Amino acid sequence: MRLHIIGICGTFMGSLALLARELGHEVSGSDANVYPPMSTQLAEAGITLMEGYREENLSEAFDVVIVGNALSRGNPEVEALLNRGQRYTSGAQWLADYVLPGRHVIAVAGTHGKTTTASLLAWLLESAGLSPGFLIGGVPRNFGVSARLGAPDAPFIVEADEYDTAFFDKRSKFVHYRPNVAVMNNLEFDHADIFPDLAAIERQFHHLVRIVPSQGHLLLADQQPALERVLSMGTWSPVIRFGTDHGSQWQLRLERPDASRFQVLHLGEQGEEDGVVEWSLTGEHNARNALAALAAARLCGVNLARACAALARFQTPRRRQEVRGEVNGIQVIDDFAHHPTAIAATLQGLRAATTKGRLLAVIEPRSNTMRLGALRERLSESVAEADAVFWFQPSGVAWSMESLVKAQGERAALFDDIDALVEAVVTQASPLDRIVVMSNGGFDGVHERLLDALTKREQAK
Repeated sequence: MRLHIIGICGTFMGSLALLARELGHEVSGSDANVYPPMSTQLAEAGITLMEGYREENLSEAFDVVIVGNALSRGNPEVEALLNRGQRYTSGAQWLADYVLPGRHVIAVAGTHGKTTTASLLAWLLESAGLSPGFLIGGVPRNFGVSARLGAPDAPFIVEADEYDTAFFDKRSKFVHYRPNVAVMNNLEFDHADIFPDLAAIERQFHHLVRIVPSQGHLLLADQQPALERVLSMGTWSPVIRFGTDHGSQWQLRLERPDASRFQVLHLGEQGEEDGVVEWSLTGEHNARNALAALAAARLCGVNLARACAALARFQTPRRRQEVRGEVNGIQVIDDFAHHPTAIAATLQGLRAATTKGRLLAVIEPRSNTMRLGALRERLSESVAEADAVFWFQPSGVAWSMESLVKAQGERAALFDDIDALVEAVVTQASPLDRIVVMSNGGFDGVHERLLDALTKREQAK
């Protein structure tokens, strides 16, 4: 089959391209915003990448064109596709039709932590010898790729996004996956460009609940009122809760403030079992992600003690607390956080693990929700743990960030020029400081610019 993917460099669509290539299909794609790690993955897989959206990209006889959910009417390729009457589908539908049938599907959903939890689960199953398949919205460093088919009889893990499917299918992508197990980590308001309120997202999550079979399972984070409201709409599958509540079947007990060591307690039908995790990640949010992955792995028959031991060898996915480099004791850390809750969780985890030096936050609020200003009143509190905050205002932001920055006093500064931002950060940075860059985009390569500027500063001494 000859496939062409419009918007191929998105994390989901690029991963889909890898699976299609592994299945033996001929794959090409186009995109207007190309940056690593996805562009690198595609090139290494030998997938033809066309820069920019043009009508002539569809001149060949493709069997089907897969349309990414970032594409809208008015896009040159979308218009050419419709005018020519070519066969098209969405990425989620293609995955459901050609990859997931016959597999034991585990869908990882939630406003935050999907990529990390899915990567954790894939690693736990891999460590147990199950050779799982997966499609993850990031690159798990334990595997080096964001998607693979795995063994035909092994579980398949899919990061289950609540964002809409395509311009012609406004359902959440996860309703296509028909999972045997649905992991629900948390639920908050997000995606203000397509959802009017939290209730609308809760309704979509209940659509996911409705397609989990009665012989399947719902893994639900405790202390999540929105998720409890979802369940109140009706459930047909066994529910297993995880978190810090004493009534949950899976419980977490931190042994260190930075969550680098914690206890796990499982109260199952076969009795009580426990384990201890000591690993390189920090933050209670990551410990909760690990707890969800441990619970899902146990449903696949993985021994708890073995799974806890495997977490010591887990490497964070790219762009999730990823140390991009270090110069003269100054670390530059890349993180995908873009929602106020995620920003706060990332900084809290790093603060607890930073015994010396300062925490310098560099933030680009570029998600659609942030551009619209839907959660802007929460941004100030989200950076409470940072010693200094460098805000970057990207183009297309519908509100002025000046008042936000002014309210934070001298520790905060606002920039609309990357070079000026880099210069300001490097001027302040001292040995043992940590610079954590948070954005859900490429941020114009600011990570490498920071490392280069720090290196030049040292060479000039």
